[in-house]
Amino acid sequence: MKSSLRTIASLAFAVLAAAARGDERTALSVPAGLDSAEVRETFTAAQGLPSDDILSLAVAADGTIAAGTPEGLALFDGARWRVVDGVPGPVTRVAARGPASVLAAAGTRLFEVASSGEGPVAIAEFPEGLRGADALRDLAGTPRILAAGSAGLFERHEGHWRAIPILDKTRDIAGIDTAPDGRLAVAARDGLFVADVDGNWTPLVPKTDRQAWAPIDVAGVAFDTDGRLWFAGLQGVGVWDGTAWKLFTGDEGLPYDGFTAIGRGEPGAVWFGTRIGAIRYADGRWEYRMAPRWLPDDGVRDMAIAADGTAWFATRRGVGKIARIPMTLREKARRFEADIDRRHRRTPYGYVDSAHLPAPGDRSAWTGRDSDNDGLWTSMYGAGECFAYAATKDPDAKRRATAAFEAVRFLSEVTRGGSHPLQGFPARSILPTSGPDPNQNDSAERDRRHQERDPLWKIIAPRWPTSADGKWYWKCDTSSDELDGHFFLYAAYYDLVAETDEEKQRARDVTTAIVDHLMRNNYALVDHDGKPTRWARFGPDVLNGGILFEERGLNSLSILSYLKVAEHMTGDARYADAYRELVTTHSYAVNTLHPKMCMGPGTGNQSDDEMAFMCYYNLLNYERDPKLRETYLASLRWYWTLERDERNPLFHFIYCARDAADPSSADRLVRQRQAIEDSIDALRRIPIDRVRWGYRNSHRLDIVRMEGYEDDRRAVGRLRDGKVIPVDERDLEHWNQDPWVLDEASDGRTLTDGAAFLLPYYLGLHHRFLVE
Repeated sequence: MKSSLRTIASLAFAVLAAAARGDERTALSVPAGLDSAEVRETFTAAQGLPSDDILSLAVAADGTIAAGTPEGLALFDGARWRVVDGVPGPVTRVAARGPASVLAAAGTRLFEVASSGEGPVAIAEFPEGLRGADALRDLAGTPRILAAGSAGLFERHEGHWRAIPILDKTRDIAGIDTAPDGRLAVAARDGLFVADVDGNWTPLVPKTDRQAWAPIDVAGVAFDTDGRLWFAGLQGVGVWDGTAWKLFTGDEGLPYDGFTAIGRGEPGAVWFGTRIGAIRYADGRWEYRMAPRWLPDDGVRDMAIAADGTAWFATRRGVGKIARIPMTLREKARRFEADIDRRHRRTPYGYVDSAHLPAPGDRSAWTGRDSDNDGLWTSMYGAGECFAYAATKDPDAKRRATAAFEAVRFLSEVTRGGSHPLQGFPARSILPTSGPDPNQNDSAERDRRHQERDPLWKIIAPRWPTSADGKWYWKCDTSSDELDGHFFLYAAYYDLVAETDEEKQRARDVTTAIVDHLMRNNYALVDHDGKPTRWARFGPDVLNGGILFEERGLNSLSILSYLKVAEHMTGDARYADAYRELVTTHSYAVNTLHPKMCMGPGTGNQSDDEMAFMCYYNLLNYERDPKLRETYLASLRWYWTLERDERNPLFHFIYCARDAADPSSADRLVRQRQAIEDSIDALRRIPIDRVRWGYRNSHRLDIVRMEGYEDDRRAVGRLRDGKVIPVDERDLEHWNQDPWVLDEASDGRTLTDGAAFLLPYYLGLHHRFLVE
């Protein structure tokens, strides 16, 4: 309680201090600081290894990486792998030795090999009990040569192997490690042991105020850079700092057990290899790295951690490498923008969406593909560049924002003439008529089959009419999510980017054309068949008791925001009158108080969330009536209670921007500050590898399954702190993905764009929630 009060007081003081000094920061501003990004690389026989099947890894003092395989030994000098002649396979264990050499266990013999790979020397035969991969479990070469396994612990001393009994007993050993001060730790099947520099052994019994463990089946031990002893075993992970133990299970955030290896990382960090992925612990936080985004294969046999924290993993499908490179959020944004310019612009108008890859993870070539939501995704990308221009005044941001605006605007122009002309009706997408006719697939017959599974599916032909100039097919049956994206972009462009009368008029024209179409047609998008589209229906007859009654909250929010944008741009009383009628006669403001049909956090349609928050942003920006603002804020606050544990920077920043808390709202201020910190953490974690890889989290120890929800076919769950699994441990294409889903399949052939990062990043920068 005292801590909470101190936090509230400090935030309140920050508000007053910011106001007093007149600076651009707010009480919610959080320094982004310097940061790093993780990059993954895989090495196989194609890169010079003797085999993809990697049995063991080590990093020499000079940074050379040694890999043992069934076909021999290979060394990596930072540029290329070299196979070492004279060390026959299989090489089952490798270890660092001296300043520039490694040890390699090859069959029954132990070799010492210089980092150059020249002149390997067989220095010993292993004791009888340590011959073979199953018998030899661990090898150490610094400061003394040790070998351990099912036959116990041995030291190479004066040209001979000397058995080292542990408390007068030979033990089945899984791992060993030596501390900088000379202490020796042993992980054994029957316990955890440590010897001091004089060779006096002590069995360790980890114990805290809450629990005590009798260690069995201990899989590995490691001393970290501070000299703390870590172990991993059947019960979990423990660390001894010389005075007290800390024990970790799933309740304390440990993602998984099934340990196979443990390794000292950079200062403050420890890595754990498991049968399903690798785990890093640093600064009180667990990070889980598994699936093809991070590893060649989930089964980690061995690890080697370089002094700079670069982690190397031995798997049956090659060597994996995870390195951290310095990268600020702004540098990450520029990287994503460059990648979008290179790989993610479809048609001369530059619609932004995911690209298709020829093989899993292969970025050497790519193909742009249309989607049902080209307008939505391009709008969200474009809105991000509008916020970028507002925050930075970078002319490249204005160029990108204007190009996105023109691309989305064209979707309303392409439908005006041609085979089935419409006014004020935006297409979902376009395709060139020089390519295949999409109506061959999207036919009326296909619609009829689809309608058998989905009774509300619309049958319409052609689904892809042609433009007046004959150059384009355009996709009809446009939905409300498209409109939400269009208006989000148009408002941002008008307010933040358009600087000339001509630029502002182009935004007015396209905005009012759509709103006028809706007003002419009882607040519906009417297609070329004279009937409303399936989802873009906003009239009282369908929302207040009609077939879209369940959508009344969201669709009321949408149409009110459209009308407010049009009124803001034009000052035309027609839009204000229409807005007022929907609010006073048809209770649309009250409808917004129930914006989503769901059963609580983790349920309902996630696309609705994305749509709603874009509409809240505009509606609350332009509404001036205090009572209506309070109604909409009440709606937003309720909605955000569903979203606040999703670690979603877009939703968090929109909420904080539109529900600006004053010092008297101290509790809300604390919650918003936490939301912004979570948002910046999410932006940091978004992988720079944008390939969609499948993932699996349902086996984790640190999750709580959410049972009995509406879709029991999918496993859903959360971490024990109530929040979703972090974004770098699952997949992210767009913010309409369900973050509560624990498992998802993907073949690695989809390359997503970086707009999911760019929009919240620049939105947060514009509102000064993050400071760089």
